[in-house]
Amino acid sequence: MDQLLAQWRELEEKVRQGGGPAKIAKQHKEGKLTARERVAQLVDPGAPVLELGLLVAWDLYDGQAPAAGVITVCGRIEGRPAVIVANDQTVKAGAWWPETIHKILRAQEVAMRNRLPIVYLVDSAGVNLPLQEGVFPGQYGAARIFYYNCLMRRKLKVPQFAAVMGMCIAGGAYLPALSDEIIMVEGASFMGLGGPNLVKGATGQVVDAESLGGASMHTKVSGVAHYRAKNDAECLAMLRGRFRNLPAALEGPTGVAPRNAAEGLYTALPANHRLPYDIENILSRVVDGDEFTEFQPDFAPEMLCASTRLEGRPVAVIANRRGFLKAQGQPRIGGIVYTESARKVAYFVEHAERLGTPILYFQDVSGFMVGTEAEAGGIIRAGAEMVEAMACATVPKIVLTINHASGAGYYAMAGQGFDPHFTLGWPTARIGVMEGDSAVQAVHGPELEKLKAAGQPVPEELQQRIHKTRADYDRWLDARNAAARGHVDALIDPLDTRRTLAFALELATASGHRKHLILETL
Repeated sequence: MDQLLAQWRELEEKVRQGGGPAKIAKQHKEGKLTARERVAQLVDPGAPVLELGLLVAWDLYDGQAPAAGVITVCGRIEGRPAVIVANDQTVKAGAWWPETIHKILRAQEVAMRNRLPIVYLVDSAGVNLPLQEGVFPGQYGAARIFYYNCLMRRKLKVPQFAAVMGMCIAGGAYLPALSDEIIMVEGASFMGLGGPNLVKGATGQVVDAESLGGASMHTKVSGVAHYRAKNDAECLAMLRGRFRNLPAALEGPTGVAPRNAAEGLYTALPANHRLPYDIENILSRVVDGDEFTEFQPDFAPEMLCASTRLEGRPVAVIANRRGFLKAQGQPRIGGIVYTESARKVAYFVEHAERLGTPILYFQDVSGFMVGTEAEAGGIIRAGAEMVEAMACATVPKIVLTINHASGAGYYAMAGQGFDPHFTLGWPTARIGVMEGDSAVQAVHGPELEKLKAAGQPVPEELQQRIHKTRADYDRWLDARNAAARGHVDALIDPLDTRRTLAFALELATASGHRKHLILETL
């Protein structure tokens, strides 16, 4: 755990530097705050902040796209939970990489699903032209951002505020145009479908940027923008003022401290990810310490289902137990989903849905049970019931992957494809179809068996292929790889588990809405 935490912290600190000290100094010389400084001034001091997708694209483009050039966070503004999207001008002038689109869409989906106001801090040169094929076209290209803008304005009534604090050019100008209110900064911001050079080439007109699309023009002449600020600080203060005029946020309850201290989470998992541990030990350091009622504790115990509270809010917890267990006199392997455990979880999810109770999934699942007994017992049908109950539940679902997330068990435990409200992971998370040794057996097993039967040694060429398979799976199963591909919203320090889960729960329950985005809009 210490080694993984050190690697993760070093990587996140490097990514937070954006384009590096020289680009940050250039931004300051121009009288502008950096994207992270803007976010820090906008959110309430000392309040929790959950950054989404910090490590996205860190290992792509020769390291030239830290955080994909955009910061997406959930935080509180004037006491109200909100989503913030801020272009990082220090990363290739805030240009849009393919992964930039993915991050903005994810932030918008969080705002829509949870009915949270969203703020766009715009400072972008537009599409990264050499990579336009991954940005411009397609169902989930840049147009999807504007589609979500329209849904929020017309259907979902989600407040959208745009602050143009630098460049906002070409199709990107529709993002503020489709927001509810627009603020521009004098002398620093530009908003237009084409810049001076493009205008000259297309029409022959010679015009400076300020006259073409500056703050004064858009607030005095075109009327596209609604407010004008003198500088970044005043712009951010104006945004905070807009939040003071929104209806008050729902007051959240307060709970009692966990039974055990969070520090024990660092040693809660064994050094070898295959070894067993006590999931109750982890839960006792995360959820409130005054109430914990396990559902059917003696039936299918490999799945723990419990009613409890998190900072005073009722939650339904679903977690995988690890190790060797017994049920009805039969041995059970923890981390595996059996027919009985699938049906137990399906019923528990449906019960939480009837009560309107949010669900927390603590993932450490290796998959569903296989074999003649499992198939004869209807494991496929039971698994389908578990998946269907989870997929159709409208209550908030929050996932924390602490160890394994493999096979169809990952799907049934609210895998990302089923639109959980938030997906988080410890640095120990391992998300993949199977472990490396299992992959070696699946891919190379028949060939190895033939060699063994013939009494022949394993040739060097096959050994190299086996080594490559293991190495590939080690890389794919690394939590940092999952974060780089957006398979989790964020990796978190185990010590911050309670605080982060509680804030995610606050975000998911802030408006009281339970309708699912897809069911409501499509």
